[in-house]
Parts: sequence; C-alpha cells; structure tokens
Amino acid sequence: MSTQQTTKPADARDGSGSEYLAFTLGSEEYGIDILKVQEIRGYEAVTRIANAPEFIKGVINLRGIIIPVVDMRIKFKLGTPTYDQFTVVIILNIGGRIMGMVVDSVSDVTTLTPDQVKPAPEMGTAFNSDYLMGLGTVDERMLILIDIDRLMSSSEMGLIDKMAA
Repeated sequence: MSTQQTTKPADARDGSGSEYLAFTLGSEEYGIDILKVQEIRGYEAVTRIANAPEFIKGVINLRGIIIPVVDMRIKFKLGTPTYDQFTVVIILNIGGRIMGMVVDSVSDVTTLTPDQVKPAPEMGTAFNSDYLMGLGTVDERMLILIDIDRLMSSSEMGLIDKMAA
C-alpha cells in the first residue's frame, strides 16, 4: 500500500519516538500505541454472546460498563488459544469506545524512534497488511506494529459503529 501507514502519532513530533505496549501472540511479538491502552487485566471468564463471530469471546463487566472482548489469537488464526496465568486482557479506548483484547502475555513498553520503524512488507496472508504500521526493531528484537484503531474499527470486526452514525 502507500507509505503513509508509517507516519507516527502526533506525540512523536519532538523526534524522541513513540511508546508501544509489547505483547505476544504465539511466538510473535506485537506492539500497539500505548496511548490507546486504558489498563491491563488478568484474563477472566467472559459471557458468550449468541451468534457473535468466533473471535469475539464475549463480554465482561468492567466497573459497570459492558465491553466486548476480542481474542486476537483467533482473529489472527494463530491456532487454538489456551488460557493460563499469563493470559491478559488489554483494555483499549478507541474513539471513546472501550473494548478488551485477549493476548498471550504483555512484556513491556518500548520506545521506538522513527528510524527504528520499517515499512511492513506486503504479505498477502490472513493478516491484512492494512492493519500494520510497520516493523519496529530494537537490537535483535522485532515488534509487529499494529494500527489498533484501524483494526478494531474495520468492518469485519463490527465493534465500532460508523462514527458519523
């Protein structure tokens, strides 16, 4: 696609870089903009919703707010998920909408400067590269940077209604 996808959020204006929350799904490490993260919680049982897509695990009650929970391992077709003491739910705030995202584990917050972020290659796989901001490299470590706004508001997710509506 276009190289516009590698543009950094407004907070990177000073050249110091942007902060990403690093998390794992299977053997890969991913990163999302830390500014979208509201909190991180341990995995708890969810209430299933009839006829919801498989990747939507269900809903949880977060201090009186009912929020949908998406299992990213199912969404990205990374095999059968297992839930253990490391499994966490990242609570996101995207466009004023609160939602949860189940991941295998959360590792740390990483600051990436613009020169540490490389454009994402076109892969033509189940993972639509429209949702990739790029690949962040720190020493020997590589983070797959996800445009979580674009992913969670995509039509196939169906979680965020059209903002204008």
